Amino acid sequence: MRHTLTPSDDSLHGHFSPDFPPVLTIDPGDTVTYRTLDCWWSAGPYPGGPNRDRPRVAQHQPDHGHALVGPVAVRGARAGQTLAVRIDAVVPATWGTTVAGGWPSGFNQRYGVQEQPVVHAWTLDPATMTGRNQHGHTVALRPFMGVLGMPPAEPGRHSTIPPRPWGGNLDCRDLTAGSTLLLPIPVDDALFSVGDGHAAQGDGEVGGTAIECPMDEVTLTFDVRDDFPVTGPVARTADAWLALGVGASLDDASFMALDSMLTLMQRLHGLSRADAVALASVAVDVRVTQIVNQTVGAHAVLRDDALGWPGADSVGGRR
Repeated sequence: MRHTLTPSDDSLHGHFSPDFPPVLTIDPGDTVTYRTLDCWWSAGPYPGGPNRDRPRVAQHQPDHGHALVGPVAVRGARAGQTLAVRIDAVVPATWGTTVAGGWPSGFNQRYGVQEQPVVHAWTLDPATMTGRNQHGHTVALRPFMGVLGMPPAEPGRHSTIPPRPWGGNLDCRDLTAGSTLLLPIPVDDALFSVGDGHAAQGDGEVGGTAIECPMDEVTLTFDVRDDFPVTGPVARTADAWLALGVGASLDDASFMALDSMLTLMQRLHGLSRADAVALASVAVDVRVTQIVNQTVGAHAVLRDDALGWPGADSVGGRR
């Protein structure tokens, strides 16, 4: 079955919560096509500059985080299982915004830009997959969703800013169309939400924002797995496995990512733990996912050609 969700009074929310009722219930194997706002709930382009307020949709409230669409319940999903989210399409709208400096944070203080805000307003071309800002800088677009995830099991409302083991604000630039994200399910029915479209971003998201943009289309296909347990986010891209870690420090995030990657290598290739560590030291890259979301992120990458192993033609399978 195919379903559609657009931003509305019912579907928009600015927190994660297991108490939010689902706006849509689907079966495993179903596909949902979304339209999403940018992270700031913008009603239109924001050029920045003095005396210019960002236009926002009516649903925005001051205490809201990212503009999320959902939650979607997956019938039969149970806490402890794995949710597989196949990213079929991510199509940006025609405008986006990057802001840097101008707010108190540890990285802005070190950069020396706490009092120097700038706004880059981007014109996006989804046909040529290029973006151009008001200064004439041009970048290639590589669109993905910054927030893909489920709420903590604890009742109440939870911030959308820090990523968690069951997803959320991962900001991983490799989760483009054609990838599959695997997440441990924290609550029955999964209650999955998506938002925070990025037209382009570098590893680290070092200024605190990417090219933040609405998405005209985000198409996701959902499945529930009993045969592929994960303790944190794992992803399959066209040519690699990724294991994502989050933590209070890059050390913590890196070790979480590596622990997950080592377990994955053992499962897929029948290795001992020590052999997995030895081969990972040769073939696995550790990259900084983001450093700006209160809890930082790292991801371990094992490319299919790194050790001459066959790649996967489906999540968990091998060619």
